[in-house]
Amino acid sequence: MRIIDYFDNGAKYYPENIAFVDIEDDGAGMSYAQALPQTHRIAAAMHANGYEQGAHVGILAPNSSIAFLTLLGLFRAEGVWLPINPRNAVATNVDLLTRFDGELLFYHTEFEDEARQILAAVPGIREAVCINGNGGVGKSLDAWSQGCPARYESGSVDMDATFAIFPTGGTTGKSKGVVMNHRCIHTMFQNCYSHFNYHDNTTHLVVAPMTHSAGLLGCMHFARGGTNAIMSKAAPDLICDAIAKYSVTHLFLPPTVVYMMLALPDVKERDYSSLQHFLVGAAPTSLGKLKEAIAVFGPVMTEAFGQSEAPAAITAKAPWDYMDKDGQINERRLASIGRPCVNNIVAILDEQGAEVPRGEPGEICLRGELVTPGYYKNPQATAEVREFGWHHTGDIGVMDEEGFITIVDRKKDMIITGGFNVFPNEVEQVLSTHSAVQDCAVIGVPDEKWGEAVKAIVQLLPGQECSEQSLVELCKQALGSVKAPKSVDFIDDLPRSPAGKVLKTDLRKTYWSDQGRAVN
Repeated sequence: MRIIDYFDNGAKYYPENIAFVDIEDDGAGMSYAQALPQTHRIAAAMHANGYEQGAHVGILAPNSSIAFLTLLGLFRAEGVWLPINPRNAVATNVDLLTRFDGELLFYHTEFEDEARQILAAVPGIREAVCINGNGGVGKSLDAWSQGCPARYESGSVDMDATFAIFPTGGTTGKSKGVVMNHRCIHTMFQNCYSHFNYHDNTTHLVVAPMTHSAGLLGCMHFARGGTNAIMSKAAPDLICDAIAKYSVTHLFLPPTVVYMMLALPDVKERDYSSLQHFLVGAAPTSLGKLKEAIAVFGPVMTEAFGQSEAPAAITAKAPWDYMDKDGQINERRLASIGRPCVNNIVAILDEQGAEVPRGEPGEICLRGELVTPGYYKNPQATAEVREFGWHHTGDIGVMDEEGFITIVDRKKDMIITGGFNVFPNEVEQVLSTHSAVQDCAVIGVPDEKWGEAVKAIVQLLPGQECSEQSLVELCKQALGSVKAPKSVDFIDDLPRSPAGKVLKTDLRKTYWSDQGRAVN
């Protein structure tokens, strides 16, 4: 089953159910029967305009019904989705679309200026199409699809065909392209269906960016005619309002937004009775905040652990996994990332590729059809991550006798802040361009709001001065606000190994020593 097949089943068996509703528009929503021909028309227009099966396509848009419809049209046309994030700096999206061979750009008027820059800078993109009216770049979607039929017949199902290339960071600062085929996503869906509740009449609140996990998680609700209620911005008070107004059953948020919701003065007075699964993921979650969330939102807090290379469902933890029959929390289980999902083979391995005894730390590794076929045009990186015949996550964990895994450290230097991946080298490269900087190191430090916050530790040239704000602004201009440091510490000498390498482990100890675990 492909994502478009799940959607078609929803349209076949639940035609009058609401498929999408834009919360900010406060509209009646769009039924499956209304959405279906639009997805066919977009697919037909792609082929009528010369984009064949396998064409690489980016969608630059906020969370919205029209963005979801465009995505489904792309899937029906058997194109390859390049999930570019509107929060990225334009230069980042230009780089991704160039290296991942982008051919067509759909965009929303909110990002018209960015679309113009992308079209001018990416040599492979032939045109840009505005999906929500008449934009200043290229044709509107209506004009582009004029005369195209409301029916498009896809080719035969090939589960090994690529449906997306997800960008992920690398220690060199350049994102690798994670090739994702239909088989990977089918396995992800089956894992989630096995561990969580997905019944008729669900309503999924789409708040996190659709280019992130929220888009794929929303697609899981198609099979039983579920509704995706869509918000373009993660405003904590409006999220609470929407849960009650739309009887939301499922939602996914990164920890930072959960923390913001918990900080609302009236958070305990809202109605959350409809919730079945409040999924928290994409970043480490504070155990204390997770317990507070259970007290506020009910025993509905749900977690899943995954990565771009093995999306969203390596391990899972449903409410019944950490609540006993008396309604008491099993804190050891709550602190874990759950147990391996049923369609995965997961093991904790040592440096030689041997499985370690239960209770001993090692790298979390897995096999199975959830795992990416490899990195786009990067066989060397693919081979490296497949050492000993396993996919290596780069996370260090401990598995207990019941199979629950707790992450204790991270092999990579990657920082996960507010659900987004930041790779220190990329930030360090920008900081090093400042005339007063001699050397620097970027690490993640514990933060109540973001899970981890980006911190720069800077060694200045002798006799030079510069302010914290000037360095933060430098990074914001080059990389965007997500990757810019939240704070800067100045240091006389960075700690180094005998070979001259900066000892980031030593730097982290100062900030993580009182957290109770290596990764907050």
